[in-house]
Amino acid sequence: MSDSGGEPVVNKNKRYRRDKPWDTDDIDHWKIESFTPEQSSGAFLEESSFATLFPKYREQYLRQIWPQLTQQLESVGIVCVLDLIEGSMTVKTTKKTWDPYVIFKARDLLKLLARSVPYPQAVKILDDNVACDIIKIGNIVRNKERFVKRRQRLIGPDGNTLKAIELLTNCYVLVQGNTVACMGPYKGLKEVRRIVLDCINNIHPIYHIKELMIKRELAKDEKLKNESWDRFLPKFKKKNVKLKKPKKEKKAYTPFPPAQQPRKIDLQIESGEYFLSKQEKEQKILEEKKQQQIEKTERKRKERELDFIAPEEPVRQNVVKEETKTLDELKQKLTKKAKEREVDASAFVEKPAKKKSKKQ
Repeated sequence: MSDSGGEPVVNKNKRYRRDKPWDTDDIDHWKIESFTPEQSSGAFLEESSFATLFPKYREQYLRQIWPQLTQQLESVGIVCVLDLIEGSMTVKTTKKTWDPYVIFKARDLLKLLARSVPYPQAVKILDDNVACDIIKIGNIVRNKERFVKRRQRLIGPDGNTLKAIELLTNCYVLVQGNTVACMGPYKGLKEVRRIVLDCINNIHPIYHIKELMIKRELAKDEKLKNESWDRFLPKFKKKNVKLKKPKKEKKAYTPFPPAQQPRKIDLQIESGEYFLSKQEKEQKILEEKKQQQIEKTERKRKERELDFIAPEEPVRQNVVKEETKTLDELKQKLTKKAKEREVDASAFVEKPAKKKSKKQ
């Protein structure tokens, strides 16, 4: 579209824009330039310091790695102090400090060490391309059991879910207590924070993992690199699963309304309490309390006496032996057993003694 003079119409929002020949596509605007001692203007005028508390169970580990930490921070002109009495760690700038931002890096290093991040991993925070984020997740869910389940869902079976998040975001993630400590590039930290907070708010991490995998594949395609990816990304809708409510039994229909319940005053009139004076009412309440105390004391005493009652012993059943009625039945029984074993049964059977005849 053009005017009568033939000049093109310029958008009002872009009328003051000028060409930037130095700004080409091959320049990475997100690149963090390194800071060298030559760029420093000199020693700092004021001392800056940061202190961080640490839990009691980290004391032994911190004492082991403190010489290495002191040596590492001295190389960038930072002094660190470990106070075991107060349970705190402090970092301070010195006259040898030349990087103005390194004190913030040292502060983040102490925070990571306090949150159980191992020293070899935590010391990487001093690199300019590495940042950290400590996400608080303890106050999002009130129910403790539900919080533990969702935190375990973030870790996954054998730590597989956490490992997948680390690979897709290029970040180090550590779940410890009520916080999640993560280290890596700024873009990855943003994704990790979104995944962690959504997981505690009952959105499974697998949805974000699928989305990140699709984005990684789309970034490889040169045609789709600068286009919108909304049509390729999955859209998950939350489904409200209705719980089956227990069926209530229907009461028999009656056209008459229920009888009116008596008032509190009516009940007092029936019992005669309404006509009592204030002192008599207080006396009655006091007597009822004493009666309840006596009943409770008696019930507790009986419960204590149960511990001294001997348990009932199990009654042993007497084994009734079969009695042989006559000598002939016993003889037959022994003979039968002897035939089975091929033994002479007469040796075991006592012969009846002969009666001696009395001489007259």
